[in-house]
Amino acid sequence: DSIVRSRLLDAYYLTLTMKVSYNRLWKLMIDKKMKNSELQKKAKISGNIITRLNKDEFVSMETIAKICDVLECGVDDILEFSKD
Repeated sequence: DSIVRSRLLDAYYLTLTMKVSYNRLWKLMIDKKMKNSELQKKAKISGNIITRLNKDEFVSMETIAKICDVLECGVDDILEFSKD
């Protein structure tokens, strides 16, 4: 749990100067045969959050933590940062 929180904090600081990509999330969901609607329901996130993820827009660390919990993975398994 503390490792996930540490990774979330690291990710937060990167958001100040970096772009985010959720390609890893979509690949992981394909591997787990999970649809967007199933992730939305299990993680208790809104459809707007799914839309933001599809557009590679930033979402809250709380949302990332919920997704990681549902998928039983770490932050670096679902997103990556790149410089502008």
